[in-house]
Amino acid sequence: MTNKRTEKNNSALLTEVELELMSILWKLGGGSVHAVLEKLPVQRKLAYTSVSTILRILEKKGVLRSEKGGRGHIYIPCVTKEKYEAASLRHLVEKVFDGTPASLVRRLLDDGDLGPEELKSIRSLVLGSNR
Repeated sequence: MTNKRTEKNNSALLTEVELELMSILWKLGGGSVHAVLEKLPVQRKLAYTSVSTILRILEKKGVLRSEKGGRGHIYIPCVTKEKYEAASLRHLVEKVFDGTPASLVRRLLDDGDLGPEELKSIRSLVLGSNR
C-alpha cells in the first residue's frame, strides 16, 4: 500500500550521485553496498560508508527498499527506471520548457548534435511507426 508521501517521494528528482547509484541498482535489479561499489567505474572513488549512507537516503525517499541479506542489506528499487525517466522528463518540460514538449524537441533537434540514425529514429517515433 502506498501513501501520498511515498508517491511524492518516488517522483522526486535524484541528485547526481543518487542517480549514479540507482542506475547501477536498476541494471542489477538490486544489490548490496558491495555489489554497487564493484560496479562503480575504477576512477570513481566512493567509500563503503558513503555508498551505504546514500542508499539509506534513497530508502528514506521511498525509491529503494531493503531486505536483510547475510551480514548486510540488499537494496531493491521501488521505482522502475522507466517511471523515473518519465517523471524526470515531465519535470524538465514543466520547469525548463514552460510546459511545452515541442520546445524540448526543438532544442534537442537544434542543439542535440544528433547523427542520421538518431534523427531517423526520432522521425519514426514522431510519425508513429514504432508505436
